Amino acid sequence: MAFFQVNHRCNGCLACVQNCPANALSYNDQDDKRTLFHNMALCARCGNCWRVCPQDAVEFNELLHGKWDAVATMDLVRCEVCGDPIYTEEFRETLADKLDNIIEPLCPRHRNHFSLSVWEKFVGPEIAERI
Repeated sequence: MAFFQVNHRCNGCLACVQNCPANALSYNDQDDKRTLFHNMALCARCGNCWRVCPQDAVEFNELLHGKWDAVATMDLVRCEVCGDPIYTEEFRETLADKLDNIIEPLCPRHRNHFSLSVWEKFVGPEIAERI
């Protein structure tokens, strides 16, 4: 999803390009066409392009409102006793690889019922004593 958009009112005046303090806007005139470009990696998110546009053609709404985009979704592992989420399936696999053992998924409230010897391998004996 593009955060920076230009609507149908844009007349190509280049006020946005000329007033961008981060040089995140550019254009290219080729043949009979003018194309505007926006580089999100350079964008300072200042909204100056939006403020200076005489046509109200810059639509900066998604960026100004700070919408969150999902970037990863993983399966949760829940405590076997109470059902509270404790980590992801991928994290569980990482733990199993490091411990050479599959541990029972238990939240902090219920892991006291689990053997501390497994936790000692993962966090060390000093920390396991405090668990």
